[in-house]
Parts: sequence; C-alpha cells; structure tokens
Amino acid sequence: MSRKLIPLSVSAALMGGTAMAEVPNVAVDIAPIHSLVARVMDGVGSPDLIVQSGASPHEYNLRPSQAQALQDADLVFWIGEDLTPWMEDAVATLATDATAITLLDADGAKVLGFRQGALFEAHGHGDEKHDDHEAHDDHDHEDHDPAEDEKHDDGNKDHDHDDHGHGETHEDHEDHADHDDHEDHAHGDRDPHAWLSIQNAGVWLNVIAAQLSGADPDNAGTYYANAAAARSDMEKLSSEISAMLDPVRDGSFVVFHDAYQYFETDFDFPAAGAISLGDASDPSPARIAEIQARIRAEAIDCVLAEPQFNAGLVKTVLDGTEAKTGVIDPLGADLDLGPALYPQLLRNMAQTLVDCL
Repeated sequence: MSRKLIPLSVSAALMGGTAMAEVPNVAVDIAPIHSLVARVMDGVGSPDLIVQSGASPHEYNLRPSQAQALQDADLVFWIGEDLTPWMEDAVATLATDATAITLLDADGAKVLGFRQGALFEAHGHGDEKHDDHEAHDDHDHEDHDPAEDEKHDDGNKDHDHDDHGHGETHEDHEDHADHDDHEDHAHGDRDPHAWLSIQNAGVWLNVIAAQLSGADPDNAGTYYANAAAARSDMEKLSSEISAMLDPVRDGSFVVFHDAYQYFETDFDFPAAGAISLGDASDPSPARIAEIQARIRAEAIDCVLAEPQFNAGLVKTVLDGTEAKTGVIDPLGADLDLGPALYPQLLRNMAQTLVDCL
C-alpha cells in the first residue's frame, strides 16, 4: 500500500495553519523500475510494486493489495504492454484516475526489435532504434490511454485474485510444443527488456522526476536532485561494469531467452544465441539441436539459466557439451526492494557472466 507522506512535520503544518499537499500514490510494474522510482522519491515517499519480485511479469494474477494499489494510484510507471499485456486492462479498469507513463515510449529511450533465430551474429544489433529526441528534465507526457481491444480478467476489481497464480496461462501465452525459429512474440515487435540498458535508466530517471514534480510541485526540488544524483551514479556504474567485463570479453555465452540485448549493446558484449526466443514458450526440438550444435562447434564457454524459467531445458542443452552454466537474473528476484536494487541487479548480471566465463 502506498504511504501518503506530508513533507513537513505535523507541528510545522499546524503552525502554518494550512494543509500540505499529499505526496502522490505511485504504482510501478516490476522491481527494477520500482528501484528507479524509489531512488527519485527517496526522502519523500515510496512507490508500490505491482508484480511480485521474482515472478514472471509476462503472466501474472494480481493480489488484492496490488489491485488496490492500482486503484489508489495517482501515477503508474510501467514498461508497457510489450512486457505485461495483462496490465493494460488492469490500468484501464482500476487506475481510472491515474496518469500512466509507458517508459518504452519515452523520448530518448533506446528501443530494440526482437532478434530472430536461435543463433545471433556477433555485433548484430541492426535492429536498434533510437528516438531523434534527447532526454530532457521536463518531458511533456500525455496520460496513457490503454487500448480496449484485448480484455483479461486480471484487471477486474471483482476478480478472485490468486496470491501467486504464475502458472496460469493467458490467451497470448499459450504454450506450444512445436514453435519453430519464427516463434510468435505476443507482445509485438519491440523487445521490452529495456531496463537492462543503463542508458535507458538515465533517460527514465528524468521522466520519473518530471512526472512526480508535475503531480507534487512542493517536492520537485528533491525529485530532480535525486534524479541527477542517480544519473551520476549510473555513469559510474557503467564504467564499473565495463571494467568487470574486460577480462572475459573473449568468452562466448548463450542465454536462456533473448532478454539481454540491451545489456549486450550497452557493453558491446553480444550473446551467441538464446535457447528460447519467447518468454513464455518452450523451444522446439530443432531449436535446441541448433543451439547444441553451436555450443559444440564453437566451444561456447557458458550457458545461462534464469530463476523464472525451466532449468531442465538448460540441462538438456548442456548435455554432451563442456560449457559451464550459471544463473542470471534480469529482475532481481533475490534482492531487497528499494533504490539499491537496480545498480546491484546490473552488477550481479555482470558478475554472473564473469564467473561463468
């Protein structure tokens, strides 16, 4: 539940004789974005997390408390329907009085298209798309108007919300056994894992500060100061991670699913392939065989699993190879929520690569 905080003490408010503006209620989709928002709000208030830490954001049933957080929200920050298609309807149904900010649409954000095929060409980042606009502190973002064409039960206030419900399958996430290499991306053509770019984090910090300042002008100075300090820290973090990766840049790795190209492009460290293209479907036998052949032929050093997905598939891929394995987590499942989660998430990903390679 969001905490509405008063920026002055009760005694100061009483002495002033006027009611102070309440800090806006803020709801956020996933833990890494929650961390960025918490950093900007530090010292003023705290955002609510909608997708429970460690759960897959692609398929999720809201808890009652999370539905209430959306209903109470003044601002909603989310990656967009490309990552959480079910949340579009939840925002439209529950957060009726809120301004919803789709970060994937922010001016200046780096947006990549999905790669095709099980194997990636080194430095093959031709799908990268940049907006022509640079990020500014005072973006003018219009309220998000969620589409009405697809309706899911997750966003209904009267839904019997399950505490976890991560195994339930939505229409867009049906599990097909016979996917081939042009597996359908139910969320569109954009790769939504954009929070794994530190460059995007810097852009979004500006957006977050601008939106919070518009809703809460009394604390605008704090929001902008926190965002500026966080952007400075992001620059240091980028240099730190580059230095961590330098000793293992000759190594090669395969990931469980194609979620890391934002990290790869930021640090010029491309993966050799992905076991699964889709986030919610198992790869076909042909795709697994293709990955296994690449691992053997090119002596791939490392195959990375994820805590949210099928570890058995990684074992199958590793069978008969000499590659090492590790677990890489793009969501920070085991990290404490708060401002420190985002930089620690990126450090942990880099360290996992270093250890595996």
